[in-house]
Amino acid sequence: MRFSIPSDHPCLPGHFPGRPLVPGVVLLEQVMLAVAADSGHAIGALRLPQVKFMAPLLPDEEARVELEGQSPRWKFRVLRDDRLLVRGELVLAGAGLPA
Repeated sequence: MRFSIPSDHPCLPGHFPGRPLVPGVVLLEQVMLAVAADSGHAIGALRLPQVKFMAPLLPDEEARVELEGQSPRWKFRVLRDDRLLVRGELVLAGAGLPA
């Protein structure tokens, strides 16, 4: 799934003034949207057992979410071109998996 966060997004003025960066929580929201599209239903409670932020995303830059796996567990990567920005794992809550 490809996406970009517009420079007028309400999260940007405070993150960071003078040099806006897309907050990690906004990137994770895009991951959740990709998982919802992949699974065919809305995502409720979940766990993120591991997430690593590697590089920033700037406003208006295009990035993509790549998923590996299927419900209830996915590994994900967020990339800008070939540069890894974020990697991690998302697990649906109540999946009967160890915490």
